[in-house]
Amino acid sequence: MSLLAEWEAGRHEADGRAYPTYRRGNGPAVIVIHESPGLTPEVIDFGDDLVRAGFAVVLPHLFGSSHAPPRTWEAARVVPRLCLTREFTIFAAGHTAPLAGWLRSLARTVHATDGGPGVGVVGMCVTGGFALAMMVEPAVVAPVVAQPATPLPLGARRAADVNLTPEDLAAVAERVAQGCPLLGVRYRHDWVTGTRFDTLQQVLGDGFIRVELAGSGHATLTDHRHPEAVDAVVGFLRERLLQPPEPPRKQ
Repeated sequence: MSLLAEWEAGRHEADGRAYPTYRRGNGPAVIVIHESPGLTPEVIDFGDDLVRAGFAVVLPHLFGSSHAPPRTWEAARVVPRLCLTREFTIFAAGHTAPLAGWLRSLARTVHATDGGPGVGVVGMCVTGGFALAMMVEPAVVAPVVAQPATPLPLGARRAADVNLTPEDLAAVAERVAQGCPLLGVRYRHDWVTGTRFDTLQQVLGDGFIRVELAGSGHATLTDHRHPEAVDAVVGFLRERLLQPPEPPRKQ
């Protein structure tokens, strides 16, 4: 039986694009954007962890397959396609992926449906930068970048690039300055993440919460799942989405 059997299937259309979505749980909404090679069992398991933590989770299905048994050969088939598709910017520095518009629309729609203080977003690997790009949308109040891997760190410029246009990066910095922090998790010696955590630290300052794990693994929340990374993400989402609002200050 598919691991998605208990998830509600849907479809979101916006910005000239349409992709399937899967939804489960109750509470403030969190959009989990899967990594390569697709909507794998490990990504679905992480989504189930967030459901048990008290969130309504939405899994957009952007590429690859969604299946119960893992397919180790699938990355070899999917990654070359991502390098060629227009929705992603695997090699280009200083660009925001075109798919960001669709994801921002999804965040607005989910927030309108679920209410609450806003929406959480977790991007991973090739979709790590999408969580940053979605911060341009005010509905996103709990963004998480997990081992962001694009553009591929071929040379110092790409290694430091955070997959955004200068205008979008300035908008993200403004959101952070207004009180919307960003959480980042990665393995300290994961070469695929390049030096972009340093870039985020320089641009966002204390508004970037940096969690670096010992070792050279990659997928902090899935294939190379680390309890510290999972706890950091769940704690951040709870603090941003589940804590009661502070009472207004007396004048």
